[in-house]
Amino acid sequence: MSTQPSVTRSPFGRLPDGRSVERFTLANGKGLECDIINYGGIVTALRVPVRDGKTVDVVLGFDRLEDYLGPHPCFGTLVGRVAGRISGGRFTLDGKEYPLALNDAPNHLHGGPEGFDKRLWNAEPLLPSADEAALRLTYLSPDGEEGYPGNLSVEVTYAVTVGNELVIRYGAETDRATPLSLTNHSYFNLSGEGSGDILGQELQVLSDEIAATDNAMTLLGTRSAVAGQGNDFNHQRLLGEAIPRLLNHHGDNHFIRRSSPGELVPAAILTDPVSGLTMTALTTQDCVQVFSATILDGTLTGKSGRPYKKHAGLCLECQGCPGAVHTPVLGDIILRPGKRYDHTTIYRFAVMA
Repeated sequence: MSTQPSVTRSPFGRLPDGRSVERFTLANGKGLECDIINYGGIVTALRVPVRDGKTVDVVLGFDRLEDYLGPHPCFGTLVGRVAGRISGGRFTLDGKEYPLALNDAPNHLHGGPEGFDKRLWNAEPLLPSADEAALRLTYLSPDGEEGYPGNLSVEVTYAVTVGNELVIRYGAETDRATPLSLTNHSYFNLSGEGSGDILGQELQVLSDEIAATDNAMTLLGTRSAVAGQGNDFNHQRLLGEAIPRLLNHHGDNHFIRRSSPGELVPAAILTDPVSGLTMTALTTQDCVQVFSATILDGTLTGKSGRPYKKHAGLCLECQGCPGAVHTPVLGDIILRPGKRYDHTTIYRFAVMA
């Protein structure tokens, strides 16, 4: 095994229109490896060192492109233009109303039925440094795509570092004002994908408030305090005990505590006593969406050959609050010409002593 960060590439299949999809493996030289395909910017595997020289693949996903082209709940994808639900499937910006697809009726979800998760991105492996191996993905989203205004130039860089981190750097510029909130939609299981559910793992979220929703997960435009509620994760909690106390057993969009906007701070910590792994999510984004994978029902089979059942993974989607398009109290996700969208999320891994 190489002891230096490296990037390798290999074919991953062809889209129905004949375009080639490639897989890029980023390795930190110390055992951590991340596989990414340029279709959807999907993280297909994330192998993390654990005890006794072994590694564990901690993200749900598939081995074949055909499975990613079929129905699946955004396994490992880049999500945009706006991650999460835009209530009512419409927004008004600078006096003009923009209708969007109701692909999660009565709401618009994850940028629409043909969002960034279903686009072929341009991929450029970067020259490895002593500290990291990286891949730059770029995509030009044309004015009007999925109903959003403005020609939007997006750049996402994935990197693995010698500190056993997966770093995701997001950048974008636009020629017209547009909502923008990007995230990665990986489902994590620190015992390994296909190992069962995440109910025996523990979660801490560094947050005092969530974006309130109704039973259809429609954002209500208000913030709610978590203190004393079932969605209070300020102290580490066993997921098997916590999930039944969440609305629809789903999870909430938590506003992250920080002293200044854009500061890179810890958002959530996931711990697994079985593998001994701890994953800390750090971000410059306003929120982290916790999702307990209630949608999984065993009909999808993953890389291990085992079906993914309910709570087979946990999403920690660092993003802006999608409800901010309607309600300023929830934040600001409007990118305007002359400004640059610039955010970083880090998933940092360590083995407990």
